[in-house]
Amino acid sequence: MGVAITDLLKKEVLSFEELGGKKVAIDSSNVIYQFLSSIRQRDGTLLQDSQGRVTSHLQGLLTRTTNLMKKNVKLVFVFDGKSPELKKSERKYRDDKKKEAEKMFELAKEEGNEELMYKYSRQSIRMSQEIIDESKEFIKALGIPIVQALYEAEAQAAALCKEGMVDYVGSQDADALVFGSPNLLRNLTLAQKRKTSSGAYISINPELIKLEDTLESLGIDYSQFISLAILVGTDFNQGGVKGVGPKNALKIVKEYKKPEKIFEAVKVDFDWKEVYELFEKMKVEKNVKLDWKEIDRDRIIKLLVDEHEFSLERVESGLNFDDVKKSKIKIDNKNQSLGKWF
Repeated sequence: MGVAITDLLKKEVLSFEELGGKKVAIDSSNVIYQFLSSIRQRDGTLLQDSQGRVTSHLQGLLTRTTNLMKKNVKLVFVFDGKSPELKKSERKYRDDKKKEAEKMFELAKEEGNEELMYKYSRQSIRMSQEIIDESKEFIKALGIPIVQALYEAEAQAAALCKEGMVDYVGSQDADALVFGSPNLLRNLTLAQKRKTSSGAYISINPELIKLEDTLESLGIDYSQFISLAILVGTDFNQGGVKGVGPKNALKIVKEYKKPEKIFEAVKVDFDWKEVYELFEKMKVEKNVKLDWKEIDRDRIIKLLVDEHEFSLERVESGLNFDDVKKSKIKIDNKNQSLGKWF
């Protein structure tokens, strides 16, 4: 779900050209959910092979990830580890919502209402272990490093950014900022054009949100920023404080300043200190090494073409890095293979 405070955040639009050579830690779950949500047929059905196995995630990784690679964006995919105990209620809430959406989808299917089928199918997304494992296999075959978080992927990605191992955390959610990431990059893996209700197309550009600039523009410090997020609601205190939205939360933290005073004033019915400490001190993997490798074309063709019936032409097109060779990107002189994209 993420922290619903993006409207308060100071954003800077970037071009993809400005991201060339930059390292971005991607919240894998966030991205895979995007692919499962958007890459569908008209009736909401996910893309599948002849055996009924979902392939929407692989299609998204093939098209959008390789597109970023061709722009010389150095990606790192970070996967969630164990869920904190406080996230159990949020997970149950999400599961209940999905079950309800599944029921509504079946009703819409019986009525032959494709519009409602599409709507409810997107609300009932489930990311299976098979989808996660296949995503990891494909990402590794692309030569992109994978980091397995101990707990939350966004906390791990934020730690990589704080340590200077990556330049940005790539996610649609603001959670990485609450975990202390200096830089958040939104819209990176979305389609670069979106059709509006009027039928016109608009460009979708990456948005950079800097924590330091955000705190300055809001007139608060980092501890107050965490408090603001908790008031609005996070994955660890679903719903936040009743009746407190982002703007009201900002007024409260500015008025009471210290976390103890803030949560005493609003009289919360949950252990705010436990939630606060998760954002401030969540355990992350320390021994991380980022190693970009060559693309393993044979491995990719085996997974996509042999196992999931992608057309060889489509896969080869996605892996065609001729445009990279024509650009000003420096290719390792010792190995001029197209797979050597950094």
